[in-house]
Amino acid sequence: MLNKVSKTRALLVNVARTLFAQNGKQNVTMNDIAVASGKGRRTLYTYFNNKDEVYLAVIENELDILVERLSEVMTRNISPSKKLEAYIFTRFEAIKEAVTRNGSLKADFFRNIYEVEKARRPIDIKEIRMLKQIVEAGIADGLFAVTSAQWTSMLMLYALKGIEAPYLNNNIGNAIRDRRPQIMNFIFNGILKKNEEGD
Repeated sequence: MLNKVSKTRALLVNVARTLFAQNGKQNVTMNDIAVASGKGRRTLYTYFNNKDEVYLAVIENELDILVERLSEVMTRNISPSKKLEAYIFTRFEAIKEAVTRNGSLKADFFRNIYEVEKARRPIDIKEIRMLKQIVEAGIADGLFAVTSAQWTSMLMLYALKGIEAPYLNNNIGNAIRDRRPQIMNFIFNGILKKNEEGD
């Protein structure tokens, strides 16, 4: 159970998230957050020095939800190839849900990409570890033909992050969902035509 300090901080972050989602970060003041939370400015400034710190806490909270969703995938007793597929598409949906849940934060997400990336660094490390675990299991089972689980996991994460912006803008979001088998075929088999003689 959360202690009083954690509960108060969680309340402030949740109130701020709602205000940012409704109005956008630029249109919300520390006073707005204090009033809406019913805790007052003194309490708010006990936890956060400025609005940027509150915004960072909101992003971190959303990223924690993402990690929880991905951690659930990691517990599934399925083959490494199925687990990788579940990981990738759970990740896409979790990120889309986070942005949808946060309304106006979608615009802020792209406008303040440096802040978002700063908050994501610790999460990136966790994601690389999870992906590495899947890749290592695939190598051990003779399913994946890669020599470095670490590099494969890093490249995979950065590729997934690169698709986030167009996915969230719906440019390719529907196409990604509709072409799940083709995407996994590309990930597993690449673009090289296989020579019948194995050359």
